Amino acid sequence: MPSTLKLLTDPFLVLPTATGVNVVWFTEFAGSEHTVHYGEKLNQIVGATTTKLSRIREDQNSRVGNQTEDGQVYQQPLARNIWRHEAQVSGLTPGVRVTYRVTSVDVDGASVTSDVFTLAPAPTPNTSLKILLTSDHQIKPMVAANLQKVVETIGQVDAVFFAGDLVNIPDRASEWFDDNRGNAFFPCLQGRGNYEMNWDEVKITYKGGQIIQHAPIFPCIGNHEIMGRFAREQSLNSEFDDTIPRDVARKLYGEEYLKDNSFNSDTYEEIFTLPTSETGGKTYYAVSFGDIRLVVLYATNMWRFVVADERKGKYGEPKANLQDPENWGYGQIIYEPIAKGSPQYTWLEKELNSLDFQQSKYKIVMLHHPIHTLGDNIVPAYTDPLQIIERDDKGSITDVRYEYPKHADYLVRDVIPLLEAAKVQLVFFGHSHLWNRFTSPSGMHFIETSNVGNSYGAAYGSRKRGNLPNTYNHSQDYIATGDPNSLEPVMPTLAPMLDENSHQVPYISSNEITVFSIFETATGTVSSYRFDTRKPDSKVIKFDEFKLSWKHTQES
Repeated sequence: MPSTLKLLTDPFLVLPTATGVNVVWFTEFAGSEHTVHYGEKLNQIVGATTTKLSRIREDQNSRVGNQTEDGQVYQQPLARNIWRHEAQVSGLTPGVRVTYRVTSVDVDGASVTSDVFTLAPAPTPNTSLKILLTSDHQIKPMVAANLQKVVETIGQVDAVFFAGDLVNIPDRASEWFDDNRGNAFFPCLQGRGNYEMNWDEVKITYKGGQIIQHAPIFPCIGNHEIMGRFAREQSLNSEFDDTIPRDVARKLYGEEYLKDNSFNSDTYEEIFTLPTSETGGKTYYAVSFGDIRLVVLYATNMWRFVVADERKGKYGEPKANLQDPENWGYGQIIYEPIAKGSPQYTWLEKELNSLDFQQSKYKIVMLHHPIHTLGDNIVPAYTDPLQIIERDDKGSITDVRYEYPKHADYLVRDVIPLLEAAKVQLVFFGHSHLWNRFTSPSGMHFIETSNVGNSYGAAYGSRKRGNLPNTYNHSQDYIATGDPNSLEPVMPTLAPMLDENSHQVPYISSNEITVFSIFETATGTVSSYRFDTRKPDSKVIKFDEFKLSWKHTQES
């Protein structure tokens, strides 16, 4: 009788080194043996180390198995048993790609084996590479179509740089592995998605692309990699939203219970093996990959609603919670300090002065939060909120609001001068679910290429941002249109899209047309492509292209 065992994911690649790479996969059984077979005849074998994910769960909002509506199977968060297997394949030759597959055996001796894929160690300098730049998948509607077209258009890429927001609720297992709508994180990046789009009663199914089985992934933390206070609420959605600053949690609950009462990135860090930094661990790091020095920052904040009459907002607290500070939201929360003098800033300063960075041909910085964008999510400024508490004559709190001085934006005030001085060529980010790009007077490029659905629009022309405070008006701090940090968007160089008046626009913000970008190291070119998901037989259009200059980086 054939085995009914299944792998929860195909294997994928992480942490390439000069002579090796790590292979990771997941199962829903602990098993007795997990191995990677690799080489020309698949006759070399290495065993895997197995760990169990500690916080992964399903809940009433999951779309998994037989649950297609809220609460059909799960009435509250329930732990899900998932095991992670990781093997280190070593003794590889740079530039030589070899075949591999993985096998997992359960305690009864039944086994399951993956298809055959290819792997390689980290590329050496002067190797021609194609890098996929992507972000904000969050099980959004166009992810499967987007990644399918990457493979159909580009073929096999050499790495994935992922600028945060991999899933929507990081502790919800199905969003990573098997959301029954067919667009979970791993299936889409492994060509095993099954997402059906319905345009004018015409159903189109997209599968994603077989990408990370062959190419290592380098992600960074976005706001959707962070869970809030653990097990305080009755759903994973509300747990995700229930976040307070670490210093507040420390005062309320003490150091011993700090993480469970503030926020954590446990699931993200358990899923991915990444380069590490001395002060940031996996949360911020730098790595060399061929001619690229990639610097990954932990720069993201708690997204909150604008209004605060009934929900915790960016600009104030709900009236019902004014006397209960434990249940305040405390405005937007910057999860990891990056201001001048912080451990991350000090590490970044050291990294930018390192030989590995200075001698690299291409210097790229990746973070989640935008520095220049037409998107909504750049307002308010990336700074800690100034809390203003008003009281009546009896001392009772009558209002709590938060202000964000634009001049105190940590990324603009502190980080950008470092990057300019270090001659960074490209800053890559996401967060606003659109495509747009900018170039600074010094020639540093900024690109946001996160358009896979659920677009919020672009603050351009007559369209104003929808997340401005409505209780006070500091126009110099809360910019309604354009880039708040004073750069003009670059018009796509090849085939700009048109607005309703047939005017060219410097952005793509769409829930029908998806975008992906590819960096090619042989030419230093960043190319962006768009595809109309409503027309599966239509061509993928290259609509923008620019080159990273590197000669000036050798100048003093």
